[in-house]
Amino acid sequence: MLEENRQGEVFEQTENAPEQSKGKHFYIESYGCQMNFSDSEIVASILAGENFSPTKEMYEADLILINTCSIREKAELTVRKRLREFNKIKRKKPGILIGVLGCMAERLKDKLLEQEKLVDLVVGPDAYRDIPKLIRTVEDGDKGINVFLSREETYADISPMRLDSNGVSAFISIMRGCDNMCSFCVVPFTRGRERSRNAFTIVAEAADLFDKGFKEVTLLGQNVDSYKWENPETGEPVSFAQLLRMVAEVSPKMRVRFSTSHPKDITDDVLYAIRDYDNICNYIHLPVQSGNSRILKLMNRTYDREWYMEKVRRIYEIIPDCAISSDMIAGFCSETEQEHKQTLSVMEFAQYSMSYMFYYSERPGTLAGKKYEDDVPLDIKKRRLKEIIFLQNEISEAHNKRDHGKIFKVLIEGDSKKSDLDFKGRNSQNKVVVFPKVVGYGPGDYIHVRIMNSTSATLLGEAVPGHE
Repeated sequence: MLEENRQGEVFEQTENAPEQSKGKHFYIESYGCQMNFSDSEIVASILAGENFSPTKEMYEADLILINTCSIREKAELTVRKRLREFNKIKRKKPGILIGVLGCMAERLKDKLLEQEKLVDLVVGPDAYRDIPKLIRTVEDGDKGINVFLSREETYADISPMRLDSNGVSAFISIMRGCDNMCSFCVVPFTRGRERSRNAFTIVAEAADLFDKGFKEVTLLGQNVDSYKWENPETGEPVSFAQLLRMVAEVSPKMRVRFSTSHPKDITDDVLYAIRDYDNICNYIHLPVQSGNSRILKLMNRTYDREWYMEKVRRIYEIIPDCAISSDMIAGFCSETEQEHKQTLSVMEFAQYSMSYMFYYSERPGTLAGKKYEDDVPLDIKKRRLKEIIFLQNEISEAHNKRDHGKIFKVLIEGDSKKSDLDFKGRNSQNKVVVFPKVVGYGPGDYIHVRIMNSTSATLLGEAVPGHE
C-alpha cells in the first residue's frame, strides 16, 4: 500500500491553466495516499474530454468529487464530515452532483448512496472511465454506481491532467492493486489484485513530462517493487529494477523517486540501480509496521524482525548515504509492552529519516478484523504512539544534524511556506531544504546548498551556486 501523504491530508486540486469559459465545472478533493492524488489527475483528464473545467470554488461547481481513503477509520470519518458539508451546498444549489471516488466508494457503496444518501455517484478505483456515463445516468433519475475491479491496467492510455502542479514534480502510476494481504489492510479488497502497466508507456509519459519542463517523477504503486510486465513481442519480463533504469535514462537531469516498497520485494538489483544512477534518488520508504516477530506474523508481513534488520543493513551497505523512512502501527491486536519496545529498538537501529506513525484502527473485512480481537485499550495505543512519535522526532533531529556542513544538490520546488524570500526544495534523500533565494534561479533549477542548521523536519542552508 502507498505510504506517503497519509490519511487526513487533503488536496484541493485544480489545473494551473486558465479555466475554460464554456461547459460545466468540477471541484475535486483527494484524501490519503499519492495514488489517490494521481487517480484524481486521471479523473480530471476524463472530465476535460466531456467539456468539464476545474474550479477552486466548490460553490461554482456543477460536480463535486471526493477521492477517498479507507485504510484508517479517521480518514473515513473525515470524508463523511466533508460530504455533509457538500450536501449543505447542494441544498442551496440543487443541480450539483456529488460523487465519492476511490477506496471508500468500493467499501461503502450501498451505505453512502442509499442509506445515508450523501452522494449521487459512487465510483470505484477502476471505473473512472465510466464517470461521464454515470453522470448522465443520475441526470436521468437512476443510480450512478460502478465499483467493478479490473484485472488489467485500466488507464495506461490516459494522459493525466496535472492538477495544482508546481511544474517541477509529477506522479506516474506504474501498477495497481496488491496481493500481499496484510491482515490489517483493506487495500487488496478496495484496489484489487496486482497488475502492472506497459513499461514503454511509462517511459513515454516520463519523457513527455521532461519535455514539458518537469524535473522529477515519482513512480507510484501499492507495491512498486512487485512491478512485473511481460513484453508481448519478446515474451521478456521487465522487473522494477529494469523499469527504474529505463526511466532514469530518459534524462540525467530528471530525478526519479518511487513509492512504496514492501520489504520482501525490494531486491539487490533495485539497490544497485539506485547506486548506479545519480538521478535515482537515495531514498527508500520501507514500512516495518512492527519491530516484533510475533506481531509481524499476525500482520502477515511475511518477514520477521531479524530479516527486516538485515534488509536495512543491506541498503546501507550498498547505498551508504541512503535515507530510509518507515511506517509504524502502535497497539496492534495482543501487542504487549515488551513487543512495543521492540518496535522502538528497530527504529533506533534503522535510524529512519522520518516515519508515518499511527495507532491500530480495526478495518471491517480484513483478516485481523475477522480473526483477532482488538484488545489493546485506546489509552495504551495512544500512549505507545506518543512514545513512537517522540523517538522518531529525536532520531530525525539527530539525522538532520549529521547533515550540518554537507553540501547537497537541491531541486528547487518553489517558495518556502514561511517566507517568499526563501526557496524550498528537496535533496536526493527526500529531505526538505530551505535557503535564501539566489538571483537567476527558480523552480525547476538545481542548485547546491550547504546545510547550516536544521529542525527535526527541515534542513536550513545557504546556496553555493558555483559548486560542482
